[in-house]
Amino acid sequence: MLVQIPNVLDAAQVQLFRDELGKAEWSDGRGSAGYLARKVKDNQQLPDDHPVGRKLAEIVLTALRGNELFTAAALPLKIVPPMFNRYDATQTYGRHVDGSIRPLKGGMRVRTDLSATLFLSDPAEYDGGELVIEDTFGVRRIKLAAGNMVLYPGTSVHSVNPITRGQRLASFFWIQSMVREDSKRVLLLELDRAIQKIARDTPQQSATTDLAGVYHNLLRLWADA
Repeated sequence: MLVQIPNVLDAAQVQLFRDELGKAEWSDGRGSAGYLARKVKDNQQLPDDHPVGRKLAEIVLTALRGNELFTAAALPLKIVPPMFNRYDATQTYGRHVDGSIRPLKGGMRVRTDLSATLFLSDPAEYDGGELVIEDTFGVRRIKLAAGNMVLYPGTSVHSVNPITRGQRLASFFWIQSMVREDSKRVLLLELDRAIQKIARDTPQQSATTDLAGVYHNLLRLWADA
């Protein structure tokens, strides 16, 4: 499942992020990569404990708590605090798969069922830098407007094309879903969307309650909470 989520951040929030990140001190992104990914990773990253990163991460998490599409698609149980990266000219991140488990401070671990990229640069500001996701439907190249986010399975092989002009800013993070299997999350999202459409188009339809019952019984069957 690949889901594009528009307007996670509004224009004022995007500008705030860009101002704050423009003043921050960046480090080599390879410091947080695993053994294989380190060989193909060439970008800059805000350290996990950077105060600017912590401040902006909380804004992202607050926005996601109120985002109905994100909640319906991800069915989030745990979210790794959002991090931030920057790609300048010639920088890239070759083909890789994200680690399956992300350790956090305090001993907590997050299973990376879903990966998320929140774009912070306008596409006209840079050339290249597409997020390339390989899935069962083929190769997808994603380059979204600032403030928009893409959600995709953590199992996907993916990469970031080389920057040939300008600079690409983004936030990235992982989600452990209440429903582990992507195929089941897809079915639940499709069912949720259908229920909402029926409720909107024919509010007098009594079968909507029955369908909602099916949705929640499937979620009850499949979810870890």
